[in-house]
Amino acid sequence: MRLRGRVDDNQPAIVKELRQIPGFSVAITAAVGNGFVDIVVGFKGFNGMYEIKDPAKEPARRKLTPDEDEFHKAWFGHIEVAETTAEIVRDMRLRAFRLTPQ
Repeated sequence: MRLRGRVDDNQPAIVKELRQIPGFSVAITAAVGNGFVDIVVGFKGFNGMYEIKDPAKEPARRKLTPDEDEFHKAWFGHIEVAETTAEIVRDMRLRAFRLTPQ
């Protein structure tokens, strides 16, 4: 297992954009390595774990690494692959508003 993964070129912009949205918090976790996700996002009491992939890269370079794939398969919480801020915002809002007790 690799100790540190590389950061996709679009990750800094995604993190910056998410942090500018009221109610969203972001922890950068890419340095954890061993297949762990790039960021953890909080919104309305819910957490989402996201592996960031760069849509500017060819499809072969957007696939999960073996360590990432292993981590995703072993994780029983919410985890997604995302390429854009909009994907993450939509996913978190759907989860928060669908799962919020009435």
